[in-house]
Amino acid sequence: MEPTNNPDFQHGYTSGVEGVNRETYEGYLSSQVNTDWLTDRIQEKRNELTTVDRQLAEATEANRVAYADLQNHALQVERLDRQVKSREADRLALENDRDNLRERRTKAAPDYSLLAGLLFLVAGISFLAGDLIISHEIVAYALNIRNTNEAWAFAVGLAMVSILLKPAYDRLIEKPYQENPEQNQGKYQRFKIALAVFSVLTLAVLGWFRYEAYRTDQLKAAINKSVRQLQLNTDPTSATQTLDAATLSKIEKQLSESSELNLALVNSPWALLSFVLSGILFALAGAVCLGIALPVLSAFWFRWLQADIKLWKLRRRLKRLDKEMAPLEAQLAEQRTRQNVLQHNLDLLPALDELKEERRTVAAELNELLAELKLAQTDSRISNFNDGYGQGEATRTVLSDDEQRQLRKEMLSLQNGSRLNGGRSGEVRPNGGQPDKATNGKPQGLRPYQTIRKFLSDDL
Repeated sequence: MEPTNNPDFQHGYTSGVEGVNRETYEGYLSSQVNTDWLTDRIQEKRNELTTVDRQLAEATEANRVAYADLQNHALQVERLDRQVKSREADRLALENDRDNLRERRTKAAPDYSLLAGLLFLVAGISFLAGDLIISHEIVAYALNIRNTNEAWAFAVGLAMVSILLKPAYDRLIEKPYQENPEQNQGKYQRFKIALAVFSVLTLAVLGWFRYEAYRTDQLKAAINKSVRQLQLNTDPTSATQTLDAATLSKIEKQLSESSELNLALVNSPWALLSFVLSGILFALAGAVCLGIALPVLSAFWFRWLQADIKLWKLRRRLKRLDKEMAPLEAQLAEQRTRQNVLQHNLDLLPALDELKEERRTVAAELNELLAELKLAQTDSRISNFNDGYGQGEATRTVLSDDEQRQLRKEMLSLQNGSRLNGGRSGEVRPNGGQPDKATNGKPQGLRPYQTIRKFLSDDL
């Protein structure tokens, strides 16, 4: 299009010919261009606002769906995690019991082997049996208790003194030495040495008493042999087989010597020492042997028949827990994987806060543009009004009175027609409608004063 055919050029040319102030229409053009630009930006912001609203609605729905799915898996994860933790707690308790039991089993390891424990047990029972026999002899004969049951009951009570001495030996001698060998080694050695000396002394007394008993038995055997010899030396052809007085005297003398030997053996201090020391030794030896044997047997009993059986049961329970935990851990891992995927998908969704902030920003910018559009439209209409006012004033100066009256009539007719036509003259209206850009807000054809001029010139 040529510049001379441009409506702005034509309007500028006319304004220049008529001498109208150019700044008024320049302000109108600037306001109109600004209005068009603001209109385009407002439409873009409205489209952007619509897009943000749609994205916000979609993101809200997507977040709701994703969060609902995530919560379902989170509940599954929480339930499985509680089950796994419960079984892990049970497993930890079982492992603690197992470790404690193993530690107790290790600490319960005896210093002696099982064979040694059995030997000490046999020895202790033997000492008890020997003490029981000695006690029975003392009760039955020395105390003159003739009832067999009563005698054995009293003898068993005396023999149980070894059992009474066993706790004293365990707590005073054996246990302190086992707990702290370095500190209690001296006391333990002194006790063992004293017991060994006492045992040797007792054996020496018993040996000397056995020698006395053996010598007495030999003398008695010689006396009995002499008596039998005297009996055989009598006359075998005698019908009555009677012994003479001399022979009887010799026999009675030999028998009295045998009785004296028995009394000497019984009244010997070695016999007294043998009975006293053997009773004490059997009681002490029985207590010591049982004090060694019973802890050894108790330790093996605990290790083999209690700890090992319980450890076997604990291993079975741990295996059962492992079998129960395997599928739960697999399900928990699967649910956690799914939860992580859903959480990742949720994190990838647009942030609602950012979208809301973006919407507020776009809405604020749109409001600012609308405010600027209002000012631009106001400036445009004011400039348009001033331009028209200038044009009219320029026309008024060149028209006669009759022409002015005719012009006012024409203008009134045009204004009435414009009102009847709803104001469709192409001017900017208060409702925000835009004027025809092809005429820059002016009605198509000639202006009113130009129409009047043409009408008057035609009449003339």
